[in-house]
Amino acid sequence: MSLKEKIKNLPSKPGVYKYINGQGEIVYIGKAKNLKKRVSSYFTKKHENRKTAVLVSQISDLEFTVVDTEFDALLLENSLIKEFQPKFNINLKDDKSYPLIKITNERFPKVFPMRNPVNDGSEYFGPYASVRVMNTVLELIKQLYPIRNCNLNLSQKNIDSGKFKVCLEYQIGNCLGPCEGLQSEEDYLKSIEQIRYLLKGNLSVVSKHLKTLMKDASENMQFERAHQYKEKLNYLERYQAKSTIVSHTVGDVDVFNLTQESKYAFVNFIRVSNGIVVQTQNLELRTKLDESDEEILLTAIGEVHSKYGAPNNQLILPFALKMDDRFQLIIPKQGDKRKLLDLSIKNAMFYRKEKMAQYEKLNPEIKKERLMAQMQKDLRLNELPIHAECFDNSNLQGTNPVSACVVFKNGKPSKKDYRIFNVKTVQGPDDFATMKEVLKRRYSRLLREGLPLPQLVVIDGGKGQLSSAVSALKEVNAYGKLTVIGIAKKLEEIFYPEDPIPLHIDKRSETLKVIQHMRDEAHRFGITAHRKKRVKNSLKTSLSEIPGIGPESIDALLNEFKSVKKIKEQPMDSLSVIIGKAKAKKIVDFFAEANSKKT
Repeated sequence: MSLKEKIKNLPSKPGVYKYINGQGEIVYIGKAKNLKKRVSSYFTKKHENRKTAVLVSQISDLEFTVVDTEFDALLLENSLIKEFQPKFNINLKDDKSYPLIKITNERFPKVFPMRNPVNDGSEYFGPYASVRVMNTVLELIKQLYPIRNCNLNLSQKNIDSGKFKVCLEYQIGNCLGPCEGLQSEEDYLKSIEQIRYLLKGNLSVVSKHLKTLMKDASENMQFERAHQYKEKLNYLERYQAKSTIVSHTVGDVDVFNLTQESKYAFVNFIRVSNGIVVQTQNLELRTKLDESDEEILLTAIGEVHSKYGAPNNQLILPFALKMDDRFQLIIPKQGDKRKLLDLSIKNAMFYRKEKMAQYEKLNPEIKKERLMAQMQKDLRLNELPIHAECFDNSNLQGTNPVSACVVFKNGKPSKKDYRIFNVKTVQGPDDFATMKEVLKRRYSRLLREGLPLPQLVVIDGGKGQLSSAVSALKEVNAYGKLTVIGIAKKLEEIFYPEDPIPLHIDKRSETLKVIQHMRDEAHRFGITAHRKKRVKNSLKTSLSEIPGIGPESIDALLNEFKSVKKIKEQPMDSLSVIIGKAKAKKIVDFFAEANSKKT
């Protein structure tokens, strides 16, 4: 894929991009709130900065990694710049020790920044890729939950004896005075608990806690305090959550996840060192023998390790594998490790989308094959739905009923094969009976003439319409020779014969989009035919009032002049050419008499 096409297909998501020159060297790493807009700007603007212009002239290729937030992009950019040291980036020196936030293990714990943790029973959060980021977190804590920063020994004995006096921090609102017993240990530890949630990125818990405090204060008529909690909530909402990419608890791990598309498999690899992402890579594998996910992932792990050296002992994976005992396999369900696994699958899926778009552009048949295989899998079909048909009924209070049959080939409309059925045996608005009549007529004819049956029949409607369709197929001996399903509009549920539980397909899936397209086409085609029939019948009704003018004459006139108004305007000679002089005179006399009555 060319550089221009890669830029065109970039997602509008937060992430980090890497520019690569003709020699395969990474020359620049940047972050973006919107990858598509940011990267595109390099190639659409005229750069007055000489260095930027030189950079753009050297770009031959690009790679990108999507993340969840702009804050995540900042952290990943920071660690990748330290790892690769691109020549157009600011030189970031790695001092090998990242800043942490510490909650001390003591009565009335303190919260403060530090480096190089020690095993003293305290809790550590981070590391943070920069001091600025860490200070942002500490400022949020300070605003939401004032806690002490002194080194006093706040034993119960010392507090009860009145050994300490509140300091300036209490006077300016940065501390609530536990040293004089003005804040209880229980209340203080509640604040520490909320701080833990905040440092773990669980801002919803903190938000819920503040809302509860605000409501309680309001109910107790403490409106000034309630307003203070509201201000804290607003401050929290302006803050961006702690990164899922960087976590001191994660340590050194390799993360793998994969996604498949037809005969293609796409694997994403993330290497984490000391809690920092230092390497990301996407791989593409082509399956030949219907290899399992386990076989594909083992192959990818071997390839990555041969390319990037010895693996970390801990591997975060989406499922268990049979590997050497020296590896610790982690299949996380929640927490930071789960977020890393989710990030990996997100990148694998973006890579899949990019590559499949490239292949489908080069060979449109790949898209057809992929779509057919996906529909077969999603709808549990025995064969590919290369030929599919959909039916929908249209009538107005039972008048002028028609039924539309639309035909799709390889997931696309085949309009030359569309058919309209004028309902013959059903009186009144009976949707079930109409569906049965039309399907019997359609498939009895196909079988009688030896024409191929579709692999899939879609009925616009729920269980009732589907039951009528099944009954019709059984009567003409077509049931079992094709798959018939119904789609209910309200919840987009897929119904199968003799199965009371509907199938729910992912709302974003191409399979559901094709079925919805078929249903919408059948509805549009049926409504259009119904309107034409209704208009034509209303025209016929006005002309049929003329004595001596039969249906054949009316059809001939309407086919020629299209409307009653045009017929009224024609001289007798023009009408005579179509239906003869005698009938033409009757029409002219009828309209002349009608006009004289109006005047």
